[in-house]
Amino acid sequence: MDAIITYRSGKDEAAAAVEALEARGRTAVALRLDTTEFDNFAGFAESVRQELSTRWNRDSFDFLVNNAGSIVPTPTGKATEEAFDQMIDLHFKGVVFLTQALLPLLADGGRIVNLTSAVTRMVTGDMSIYAAAKSAIDTYSRYLAHELGQRRITVNTVAPGPIATDFGGGQMRDNEKFREVVGAQAALGRVGEPDDIGAAIASLLAPDNGWVTAQRIEVSGGMNL
Repeated sequence: MDAIITYRSGKDEAAAAVEALEARGRTAVALRLDTTEFDNFAGFAESVRQELSTRWNRDSFDFLVNNAGSIVPTPTGKATEEAFDQMIDLHFKGVVFLTQALLPLLADGGRIVNLTSAVTRMVTGDMSIYAAAKSAIDTYSRYLAHELGQRRITVNTVAPGPIATDFGGGQMRDNEKFREVVGAQAALGRVGEPDDIGAAIASLLAPDNGWVTAQRIEVSGGMNL
Protein backbone atom coordinates (compact mmCIF):
# COMPACT_ATOMS: atom_id res chain seq x y z
CA MET A 1 0.00 0.00 0.00
CA ASP A 2 1.01 3.65 -0.35
CA ALA A 3 2.32 5.26 2.82
CA ILE A 4 3.37 8.39 4.63
CA ILE A 5 6.09 7.28 7.02
CA THR A 6 7.72 9.32 9.75
CA TYR A 7 11.11 9.54 11.34
CA ARG A 8 12.67 11.56 14.16
CA SER A 9 16.40 11.26 13.44
CA GLY A 10 16.77 8.31 11.04
CA LYS A 11 16.43 10.29 7.81
CA ASP A 12 18.53 7.87 5.76
CA GLU A 13 16.60 4.84 7.02
CA ALA A 14 13.32 6.59 6.20
CA ALA A 15 14.56 7.38 2.69
CA ALA A 16 15.51 3.73 2.22
CA ALA A 17 12.01 2.67 3.28
CA VAL A 18 10.49 5.08 0.75
CA GLU A 19 12.75 3.69 -1.98
CA ALA A 20 11.74 0.13 -1.10
CA LEU A 21 8.06 1.00 -1.39
CA GLU A 22 8.57 2.85 -4.66
CA ALA A 23 10.46 -0.15 -6.05
CA ARG A 24 7.25 -2.13 -5.51
CA GLY A 25 5.26 0.40 -7.50
CA ARG A 26 3.82 2.25 -4.51
CA THR A 27 3.85 5.96 -3.70
CA ALA A 28 5.48 6.98 -0.43
CA VAL A 29 6.91 9.98 1.37
CA ALA A 30 8.83 10.42 4.62
CA LEU A 31 8.09 13.31 6.98
CA ARG A 32 10.02 14.23 10.10
CA LEU A 33 8.03 13.97 13.32
CA ASP A 34 8.99 14.07 16.98
CA THR A 35 5.95 12.85 18.91
CA THR A 36 7.04 14.72 22.04
CA GLU A 37 6.96 18.10 20.27
CA PHE A 38 3.24 18.66 20.72
CA ASP A 39 3.25 22.23 19.42
CA ASN A 40 4.32 20.93 16.01
CA PHE A 41 1.39 18.56 15.54
CA ALA A 42 -0.80 21.12 13.78
CA GLY A 43 2.00 21.87 11.33
CA PHE A 44 2.60 18.17 10.78
CA ALA A 45 -1.09 17.64 10.04
CA GLU A 46 -0.92 20.44 7.49
CA SER A 47 2.09 18.77 5.86
CA VAL A 48 0.12 15.53 5.66
CA ARG A 49 -2.82 17.37 4.10
CA GLN A 50 -0.55 18.92 1.48
CA GLU A 51 1.09 15.59 0.63
CA LEU A 52 -2.30 13.92 0.31
CA SER A 53 -3.43 16.60 -2.12
CA THR A 54 -0.21 16.75 -4.15
CA ARG A 55 0.68 13.05 -4.37
CA TRP A 56 -2.68 11.32 -4.15
CA ASN A 57 -5.24 13.96 -5.15
CA ARG A 58 -7.30 13.30 -2.04
CA ASP A 59 -8.07 15.00 1.26
CA SER A 60 -8.00 12.02 3.62
CA PHE A 61 -6.01 8.92 4.52
CA ASP A 62 -7.21 5.48 5.60
CA PHE A 63 -4.88 4.12 8.29
CA LEU A 64 -3.05 5.60 11.27
CA VAL A 65 -0.42 3.49 13.03
CA ASN A 66 1.06 5.04 16.19
CA ASN A 67 4.30 3.19 16.85
CA ALA A 68 6.88 5.66 18.19
CA GLY A 69 8.69 4.34 21.23
CA SER A 70 11.86 4.19 23.27
CA ILE A 71 12.89 2.97 26.71
CA VAL A 72 15.61 3.25 29.32
CA PRO A 73 14.70 0.68 32.03
CA THR A 74 14.56 2.52 35.36
CA PRO A 75 13.37 1.27 38.76
CA THR A 76 10.90 3.51 40.56
CA GLY A 77 13.42 4.23 43.32
CA LYS A 78 15.79 5.84 40.83
CA ALA A 79 13.30 7.45 38.46
CA THR A 80 13.45 11.19 38.00
CA GLU A 81 10.50 13.41 37.23
CA GLU A 82 12.15 14.24 33.91
CA ALA A 83 12.45 10.57 32.95
CA PHE A 84 8.84 9.98 33.99
CA ASP A 85 7.61 12.87 31.86
CA GLN A 86 9.61 11.62 28.88
CA MET A 87 7.99 8.18 29.07
CA ILE A 88 4.48 9.59 29.43
CA ASP A 89 4.98 12.22 26.72
CA LEU A 90 6.32 9.73 24.18
CA HIS A 91 4.10 6.73 24.83
CA PHE A 92 0.81 8.31 25.90
CA LYS A 93 0.42 12.08 25.59
CA GLY A 94 1.98 12.15 22.13
CA VAL A 95 -0.34 9.41 20.89
CA VAL A 96 -3.43 11.19 22.19
CA PHE A 97 -2.68 14.60 20.75
CA LEU A 98 -1.18 13.42 17.47
CA THR A 99 -4.30 11.35 16.91
CA GLN A 100 -6.42 14.40 17.76
CA ALA A 101 -4.54 16.48 15.19
CA LEU A 102 -4.96 13.87 12.46
CA LEU A 103 -8.57 12.81 13.08
CA PRO A 104 -10.00 15.43 10.68
CA LEU A 105 -7.90 13.83 7.91
CA LEU A 106 -8.74 10.21 8.74
CA ALA A 107 -11.40 8.84 6.42
CA ASP A 108 -14.66 7.44 7.77
CA GLY A 109 -14.31 3.68 7.84
CA GLY A 110 -10.58 4.01 8.52
CA ARG A 111 -8.39 2.19 11.00
CA ILE A 112 -6.20 3.17 13.94
CA VAL A 113 -3.60 0.79 15.37
CA ASN A 114 -1.75 1.82 18.50
CA LEU A 115 1.37 -0.06 19.56
CA THR A 116 1.45 -1.06 23.22
CA SER A 117 3.52 -3.83 24.82
CA ALA A 118 3.37 -7.34 26.23
CA VAL A 119 4.90 -5.98 29.46
CA THR A 120 1.52 -4.51 30.40
CA ARG A 121 0.41 -8.07 31.24
CA MET A 122 3.65 -9.55 32.58
CA VAL A 123 6.29 -8.17 34.91
CA THR A 124 9.88 -7.73 33.77
CA GLY A 125 12.72 -5.76 35.26
CA ASP A 126 12.63 -2.00 35.80
CA MET A 127 9.86 -1.22 33.33
CA SER A 128 7.15 -0.01 35.69
CA ILE A 129 6.82 3.49 34.21
CA TYR A 130 7.06 2.31 30.60
CA ALA A 131 4.50 -0.43 31.25
CA ALA A 132 2.15 2.02 32.96
CA ALA A 133 2.32 4.38 29.97
CA LYS A 134 1.58 1.52 27.59
CA SER A 135 -1.29 0.37 29.82
CA ALA A 136 -2.76 3.84 29.44
CA ILE A 137 -2.72 3.30 25.66
CA ASP A 138 -4.67 0.05 26.06
CA THR A 139 -7.43 1.83 27.98
CA TYR A 140 -7.38 4.94 25.81
CA SER A 141 -7.75 2.83 22.67
CA ARG A 142 -10.88 1.11 23.96
CA TYR A 143 -12.48 4.44 24.73
CA LEU A 144 -11.38 5.88 21.39
CA ALA A 145 -12.95 2.90 19.61
CA HIS A 146 -16.24 3.79 21.30
CA GLU A 147 -15.93 7.47 20.40
CA LEU A 148 -15.18 6.78 16.73
CA GLY A 149 -17.62 3.94 16.19
CA GLN A 150 -20.19 6.21 14.56
CA ARG A 151 -17.59 7.02 11.91
CA ARG A 152 -16.96 3.28 11.41
CA ILE A 153 -13.32 3.79 12.42
CA THR A 154 -11.83 0.81 14.22
CA VAL A 155 -9.24 1.22 16.96
CA ASN A 156 -7.09 -1.67 18.15
CA THR A 157 -3.78 -2.17 19.89
CA VAL A 158 -0.93 -4.51 19.00
CA ALA A 159 1.24 -5.57 21.94
CA PRO A 160 4.63 -6.89 20.80
CA GLY A 161 6.72 -9.18 22.94
CA PRO A 162 10.53 -9.16 22.65
CA ILE A 163 11.44 -8.22 19.07
CA ALA A 164 14.86 -8.26 17.38
CA THR A 165 15.12 -4.55 16.56
CA ASP A 166 17.21 -1.57 17.70
CA PHE A 167 14.65 -0.85 20.45
CA GLY A 168 16.25 -0.42 23.87
CA GLY A 169 19.75 -0.34 22.43
CA GLY A 170 19.39 -3.33 20.11
CA GLN A 171 20.36 -6.04 22.59
CA MET A 172 17.52 -8.29 21.47
CA ARG A 173 18.77 -8.03 17.89
CA ASP A 174 22.53 -8.05 18.40
CA ASN A 175 23.20 -10.31 21.42
CA GLU A 176 22.60 -13.88 20.26
CA LYS A 177 22.92 -15.47 23.70
CA PHE A 178 20.50 -12.98 25.25
CA ARG A 179 18.08 -13.56 22.39
CA GLU A 180 18.19 -17.32 22.95
CA VAL A 181 17.55 -16.98 26.69
CA VAL A 182 14.57 -14.68 26.17
CA GLY A 183 13.24 -16.71 23.24
CA ALA A 184 13.19 -19.85 25.37
CA GLN A 185 10.47 -18.22 27.50
CA ALA A 186 8.09 -18.12 24.52
CA ALA A 187 5.85 -21.03 23.58
CA LEU A 188 7.16 -20.78 20.01
CA GLY A 189 10.76 -20.82 21.21
CA ARG A 190 12.13 -17.59 19.76
CA VAL A 191 11.94 -13.83 19.97
CA GLY A 192 9.97 -11.99 17.33
CA GLU A 193 11.13 -10.37 14.11
CA PRO A 194 9.86 -7.05 12.70
CA ASP A 195 7.83 -8.87 10.06
CA ASP A 196 5.91 -10.69 12.81
CA ILE A 197 4.61 -7.35 14.05
CA GLY A 198 4.07 -5.99 10.55
CA ALA A 199 1.91 -8.97 9.65
CA ALA A 200 -0.26 -8.48 12.73
CA ILE A 201 -0.77 -4.81 11.94
CA ALA A 202 -1.49 -5.57 8.28
CA SER A 203 -4.18 -8.05 9.29
CA LEU A 204 -5.99 -5.33 11.24
CA LEU A 205 -5.85 -3.08 8.18
CA ALA A 206 -7.16 -5.72 5.77
CA PRO A 207 -10.34 -4.76 3.89
CA ASP A 208 -12.27 -7.77 5.23
CA ASN A 209 -11.28 -7.18 8.86
CA GLY A 210 -13.45 -4.20 9.68
CA TRP A 211 -15.51 -5.84 12.44
CA VAL A 212 -12.65 -6.02 14.96
CA THR A 213 -12.35 -3.01 17.24
CA ALA A 214 -11.39 -2.16 20.83
CA GLN A 215 -9.17 -5.24 20.98
CA ARG A 216 -5.64 -5.83 22.26
CA ILE A 217 -3.69 -8.28 20.11
CA GLU A 218 -0.56 -9.63 21.80
CA VAL A 219 2.14 -10.71 19.34
CA SER A 220 4.72 -12.41 21.53
CA GLY A 221 4.93 -16.02 20.41
CA GLY A 222 3.23 -17.04 23.65
CA MET A 223 5.63 -15.34 26.04
CA ASN A 224 5.54 -16.48 29.68
CA LEU A 225 2.47 -18.69 29.37
